[in-house]
Parts: sequence; C-alpha cells; structure tokens
Amino acid sequence: ERAEYLVLPGVGAFGAGMSVLERLELVRPLRERIAQNRSTLAICLGMQLLCTSSEETPGVNGLGVIDAPIRRLQAHGLRTPQFGWNRVNAPADASYLRSGYAYYANSFCLQAEPSGWRAAMTTHGESFVAAIERGACLACQFHPELSGAYGSELLTRWIAVSRENQSC
Repeated sequence: ERAEYLVLPGVGAFGAGMSVLERLELVRPLRERIAQNRSTLAICLGMQLLCTSSEETPGVNGLGVIDAPIRRLQAHGLRTPQFGWNRVNAPADASYLRSGYAYYANSFCLQAEPSGWRAAMTTHGESFVAAIERGACLACQFHPELSGAYGSELLTRWIAVSRENQSC
C-alpha cells in the first residue's frame, strides 16, 4: 500500500495467481492502488489478473480492474504457447508505449482494447492486446524485462513519467 512503484509480475496460472493474491489479502490494495492512479506495472499474467476472468481457470474471478475476460490465444496453426518476439504497434498518443519488438511467452490474451485505456496491439495468429496504459498504470502481455533495449526503454519511461506524476 505504501510502495512508490509496484510491479505485479507474471509467470504462472490465472487461478493460482488469484489464489495467492487473495491469501495475502492483496486484492483490495491492488484495486485501490490502480483506482488512485498510483504507479503500477503489470507483466504477462499480472496484466491478465487485472481482468474479470480467464478461460485458463473458469469460475475464478480476476481483479476486475479491466471489464473484460482473458481468452485462449487463437494462433491458427502457429505454436501455442507463443515463445518469441512480436511487433508491438503502439498508438501515437501513448505516454509509455512505443512501437517495436518485445518478447512474449503466453497462451492467453486480452483480445480488444478495454474502454478507458490506450492499447498497443500485436499479432500471433490473431490480433490481441500487447500492452495497455492508463494514467500511472502500465500493463504488458509481453515481458519488458526480457525484451532487450525496447523493454529497458519502456521501463525507464514508466519510472520517469511516474516520478513526474508523483511530484505534481
């Protein structure tokens, strides 16, 4: 609750991730933090946990910060899970996101830009959300920490813009 910056990491399964957040009593603080526009970065599964639910674990509710479900990636003959580099196509008016190449490791995805968020898109058999941003919250389906210079620059922008917003 007091962290200047918070990273909700992502490796694992939706149901197990939500179970840990519930057991550690982190669901309410995470929802409040994002509602208060405090610096939060969600990566891969972390981004998926922001949504209402996931086909990966039917019947388990997510954080519900994003009013949309996570769906199985429809790769249409391509390998799933996806492991590798994909192009991120970012909107010109994004604060953090830029177009470039990022590293992905996923079988599930957010299929469309959620209302109230700016989205960068990518394609692996189908178009899906690569990353979203709103205020001080950045959520990436890809792994910026594994995405070389592109990921490093994204993380640097997130910290810099977050720092500017905190000093206002």
